[in-house]
Amino acid sequence: MKNLLKVFLIDDEPLALKRLSRLLLETEKVEIIGQTTEPLKALQIIPNIQLDAIFLDIQMPELSGFD
Repeated sequence: MKNLLKVFLIDDEPLALKRLSRLLLETEKVEIIGQTTEPLKALQIIPNIQLDAIFLDIQMPELSGFD
C-alpha cells in the first residue's frame, strides 16, 4: 500500500476546489482528508485532524490564506 500524503483543501470558490481536488487525486499520491469553502470552518476542523499539507487559496473573504 502506498504511503499517501494526507491533505486538506481550502478555497472559497467551489469550482476551484473541485478542480484542485481532481488534479491532486489524479497524481495518486494524496489522500484528501477534508475540504471546505469556508476558511473559518477550516480553523475549527484542522486542529482536530492529522495531516501532512494544506492547499489553500490566498485571497478569500473573512480570512486570507496568510491569516
